[in-house]
Amino acid sequence: MVVDKNVLRARSQQVPASFLWGTATAAYQIEGGWNEDGKGLSIWDTFSHTPGKIKNGNMGDITADHYHRWQEDVDLLAELGVQAYRFSISWSRILPDGTGEVNQQGIDFYSRLVDALLEKRIIPFVTLYHWDLPQALEDKGGWTVRQIVDAFIEYTDVVTCSFGDRVKQWITLNEPNVFCFSGYYKGRHAPGRTSLKDALQATHHALLAHGSAVNVIRENCPDAQAGIVLSLGMAYPLSDSKADQQAAQRCDGYHNRWFADPVFGRGYPADMVDWYGNKSPDIKQGDLETIATPVDFLGINAYCPDYVQADETSVFGFSVLTGDKDALNRRGVESTILGWPIMPDALTAILVRIYARYKPRAIYITENGIASDDRLVDGGVHDPGRINYLDSHIDAVLQAIDQGVPVEGYFVWSFMDNFEWAQGLSIRFGLVYINYENRQRRIRKSSFSWYKHLIQLRTGQY
Repeated sequence: MVVDKNVLRARSQQVPASFLWGTATAAYQIEGGWNEDGKGLSIWDTFSHTPGKIKNGNMGDITADHYHRWQEDVDLLAELGVQAYRFSISWSRILPDGTGEVNQQGIDFYSRLVDALLEKRIIPFVTLYHWDLPQALEDKGGWTVRQIVDAFIEYTDVVTCSFGDRVKQWITLNEPNVFCFSGYYKGRHAPGRTSLKDALQATHHALLAHGSAVNVIRENCPDAQAGIVLSLGMAYPLSDSKADQQAAQRCDGYHNRWFADPVFGRGYPADMVDWYGNKSPDIKQGDLETIATPVDFLGINAYCPDYVQADETSVFGFSVLTGDKDALNRRGVESTILGWPIMPDALTAILVRIYARYKPRAIYITENGIASDDRLVDGGVHDPGRINYLDSHIDAVLQAIDQGVPVEGYFVWSFMDNFEWAQGLSIRFGLVYINYENRQRRIRKSSFSWYKHLIQLRTGQY
């Protein structure tokens, strides 16, 4: 691969010296070892084992087998040269029943991983919850019942007491908008429920758990930073019509404001409360104050904007073209194999907008990447589309920094190919190719080398 050192050097010099270059994964998507060493069942174990739920009948039982190959993976991270690595902890590997008895083998696994990362001078960014709720808690109502908050507090306390002496960057939740709506309303993700009331109540309890957990982190790790990760994106009306503009505003409320507003002390947006009506969540006195517990940073998972049109047949009053590759192509919008629009300018726009509206102390791009149909050819994987995507979106982040947005790090999604939820193993996001047909062999893609060179230039190692 030819690397233009001058271009990379010019780009690298635009970011602050403290800027962190990283990559990210999640426990269920890479670990495997689903029933080993005392781990309890998670909702994704149950969901992926249910026929018809996952594309091609794939399961997360083995996936990238990181549980057994973590040392090799840490060596790859060190070779890549990342300064930070975002990963999640499996709740049911720590507390098999969600509460109660602690599984020491689970504690030991993550302790070894943290130590290995620190030995390589890689900062661990630990996500407490990346969608894999213990099945035992779902059996009691999951995120729809208020007792889940106490369970999350207990889990947070165990984990931060175990690793807080070494882990100084904590993320409470990953994308509550996705695991609440896709899991409790759309039924596409675990646990597979289809109730809007459940989804909205799950949202409230998830955010309440977040605020409560921030307080636990501060008590147990006073020198640590705590934040939350939200999936955020611009909502563009498909036309200039009033109906489409109103639809885009509602999409913004559904996707962005319903989650960010309460986290930053604004409460739930009034227009969405009116729209949801009697399906809005039950809220107790003091809840909103707990949800608005100040965070040290906001993590943003940014992939694409939405093109929105009015749709009277939708319960939300709008529909989006995201996922409709043909419709986007007819409008001249390039998209990924998933039909997600490729619009780096929209990343700059959402960063500028979020900072203007909420003024978070710091922002990290905690996920950004592209799904591709990567193929192994002659022992290698050439993925120029991913390089182009990452290149343009890193430029978009730099443009936001130029406009005063305090972005302090960028994490590629993802470090390695993995189990992509309902898509199973059918698509690949990784910088590292996982050969599922050959004992999960790791193969560096062209994008791995490209990102490595960029980091080297930024850190003065080239």
